[in-house]
Amino acid sequence: MSEADARWLAAAACLAERARPLSRPNPPVGAIVVKEGIVLGRGWTRPGGRPHAEAAAFDEAGAAAGGATLYVTLEPCAHRSERGPACADLAIASGIVRAVIGVADPDARTAGEGIARLTAAGIDATLADDAASRESLAGYLVRMREGRPFVTLKLAMTADGFIARKDGTSRWITGEIARAHAHRERARSDAILVGGRTLRSDAPRLDVRLPGLEGRSPRRLALTQGATPGGWQALRQPEDIRDLDAQYLLVEGGAEVADALLCAGLVDRLLLYRSAAEFGEGIPAFRHPAAAGVPEGWLLADRRQLGNDTLEDYTPGQS
Repeated sequence: MSEADARWLAAAACLAERARPLSRPNPPVGAIVVKEGIVLGRGWTRPGGRPHAEAAAFDEAGAAAGGATLYVTLEPCAHRSERGPACADLAIASGIVRAVIGVADPDARTAGEGIARLTAAGIDATLADDAASRESLAGYLVRMREGRPFVTLKLAMTADGFIARKDGTSRWITGEIARAHAHRERARSDAILVGGRTLRSDAPRLDVRLPGLEGRSPRRLALTQGATPGGWQALRQPEDIRDLDAQYLLVEGGAEVADALLCAGLVDRLLLYRSAAEFGEGIPAFRHPAAAGVPEGWLLADRRQLGNDTLEDYTPGQS
């Protein structure tokens, strides 16, 4: 794969962001049709899963797609359904001569058949195994591989590692910019989970309060043995997340639910919002922190400044 191919796939992965999480139950896919460096069509999976990204891109490109290259984050589907044609067939009919595919589709209905069908039709089909495409499809890939959603554990904490004062008087730890970023993460999630103690003590709204994105508030869940209010769903144990119809689950605390999911090995990403403030004592974010105040085995993937606060993004280390 050339540098140009990598850039176009990265652009397709950015388009896929527009589909998350509204494409469920289908994966959020991005597609771009390019000829001689000019974009002829773009597409991303639309709400409810149809039309697919490729269908939207080919529809925009029209007859100009002949002789072009398709860049798509996920292998074009090979199965027809009542909701629409197979994207591999659409690609063949479009007249493209080349396809660069970010990730193979683990769905047994496609699983290599999409690429094989393109190749049989004379299209130069390349499977890139592209990092940007994999990241954009993380929820779908974890769902297919492990039968559960991709889990992000989000915590706001002080510089010395506390998420609240012991007397419960601390309401906001981070500033407005960090809180707005956290609402963006909510808008990108199918469901959001807190512990029973957080539900009872804070009565959290867990909605999205960003202009234009209010309609993307995720389903509200609580890990609790007790009753939940109307509009909430109770999970009795961490393993119950496997029964969720979701690709992306955001966990917002508190410390007990964080520890339960970490101990169960059900967290794929740590998202820590650190303020510059220190409490000296309080409720610790993690029961067994190691280096950098996070559990052992987590690697820092990204760090950025959000106003006076710092965002740290961690991924699991390789065993």
